[in-house]
Amino acid sequence: MDNNSEKTIQSVDRAIKIIRCFDTFEELGITEISKLLNLHKSTTFGIVSTLSANGILEKNENTGKYKLGLELYRLGTKVNLSLRGITLPYLERLVEMYEETANLVVLQDLSVVYLEKVESSHSMRISTSVGGRKPLYCTAVGKAILAFLPPDELERKLDKMKLVKFTDNTITGKEDLKKALNEIRKRGYAEDNEEMEIGLHCIAAPILNQYSYPIGAISVSGPISRMNGEVDINISRTLVEFTMEISKKLGYF
Repeated sequence: MDNNSEKTIQSVDRAIKIIRCFDTFEELGITEISKLLNLHKSTTFGIVSTLSANGILEKNENTGKYKLGLELYRLGTKVNLSLRGITLPYLERLVEMYEETANLVVLQDLSVVYLEKVESSHSMRISTSVGGRKPLYCTAVGKAILAFLPPDELERKLDKMKLVKFTDNTITGKEDLKKALNEIRKRGYAEDNEEMEIGLHCIAAPILNQYSYPIGAISVSGPISRMNGEVDINISRTLVEFTMEISKKLGYF
């Protein structure tokens, strides 16, 4: 790889880190951001002022603190529209190939949000809907995303999570979850073995951008009686193949 491709611009890198602070906090002041990132207050103020002037951050005049701005939401909506348009044909192909439900999700705080769902005519009724949310830690799509998050972002999310037990298979220990995420990272896909719902099996793979950051995930879900053995192996391979193609079509590779 060309060494120049790995160089970063310090001010841009700092701006991105400031934006990511709001993944954990709804509002932050200049002093709080400075302490979180170990930056000088004048440096923080300059970057925050620039982000605010461009609508990426907004200042709450009542508290004097900053929050994510509407421009970031507008840009994120455009990304989601492009992601949905490119991914939908792949979901339809998955349903044709395996006759089970296929889904597209994106990350939102400690949950996944379902952007698209293509249902098989004979698939079991699955309690998800477009716009619906599910926890990260006990869904295949959620674990697929968690496994590829940067270590510091993953730790922040794990610190905020309450691992509620839905079934006897739900992972409720954070160290156990970390071990599972390491395995997912190695093989490139995640599974939910009745962790959220008894009788439901799900396999998912993340959609990665050029920085290997998970911008979403796709999955195939169905009854555990049909999704097992060789079928699972074929589905996992197809999901990894399709997510790589989606990333390329989005211009990431």
